[in-house]
Amino acid sequence: MIANFTGMRSFLILGFPGLSSKYYGPVSALLFFFYLAIAIGNIFILTFVVQVKSLHKPTYLVFCHLALNDLTFGTSTLPKIISKYWFGDSIISFYGCFTQMFFVHYLGSVTSFILLVMALDRFIAICIPLRYPVLITNNSISVLCGIAWLIPLPLMLNNVIYALTLPFCKSNVIAQCYCDHFSIMTQACGENVIIAQVTAFCKAMFCLLLPLAFILFSYISIFVVILKMSNPAGRRKTSSTCIPQLFITCLFYLPRCFVYVANTVGFSFSLDVRILLILLYSLFPAAVNPIIYCFKTQDIKQTLIKKMKTTRIGLEIKLSFL
Repeated sequence: MIANFTGMRSFLILGFPGLSSKYYGPVSALLFFFYLAIAIGNIFILTFVVQVKSLHKPTYLVFCHLALNDLTFGTSTLPKIISKYWFGDSIISFYGCFTQMFFVHYLGSVTSFILLVMALDRFIAICIPLRYPVLITNNSISVLCGIAWLIPLPLMLNNVIYALTLPFCKSNVIAQCYCDHFSIMTQACGENVIIAQVTAFCKAMFCLLLPLAFILFSYISIFVVILKMSNPAGRRKTSSTCIPQLFITCLFYLPRCFVYVANTVGFSFSLDVRILLILLYSLFPAAVNPIIYCFKTQDIKQTLIKKMKTTRIGLEIKLSFL
């Protein structure tokens, strides 16, 4: 049975507590342009890959799933914090907050499993290349990406449903830029809060560390294979096919590991710095990933250059007839 025993109807998004009101306008504008970068960049990648038939390959299909994930994550988190600083709207409904919490943790977990699929694609392509055309096809990648979207779904739904059964007797202030499990649980009461926090933590570690273990194994194996190559040109060409995936994976995992290690060794951040770090490592990859796709992936880069040249020639021809 789902019930809220306190009658709490809404939460208040705190954002950056130390931010002076005179900076609300610039901060909201910065966040808005950040969201535009996420939306335009990822929609462009999705549209471009769908339209260009030569890019209908397993590697770029994984990129599309990641772009869709990044777009959804930005859309589910940024508009509310933008409206807080732009329009002074800090209130989010009780169930709206739990819905946002679900998407924050669900999409973050999906990203981990998509990065695992990305690493698997590169592992098979470089370590067992003769089996690549058989094992890695558009259909097999679609199935694997579908599983990546499916695995975290019941885990994160369970977190939300269990949290909804808890009574909330503390403040309704969310000390974050969006609703997440930790922030919501700090407002809950009762003996079951610890159970909710521990189970949610275990699920988060499963969704983050299990893919990370395979990702590390894959790229270490790839690195060993590349080092064994006698041809320097072959080494460069092979390693270049992994650079975009490595950049994307590092952008997702390294900041999270840094924050975790810093907290473990006792290095504490101020509330504003902690909120900023979480916001950056959650949203910065979503804005930067499309740039990595375009400038670090040879097929996309060359196709873009070719289309730009074709467009320029077409414009020159039209202008010559004016």
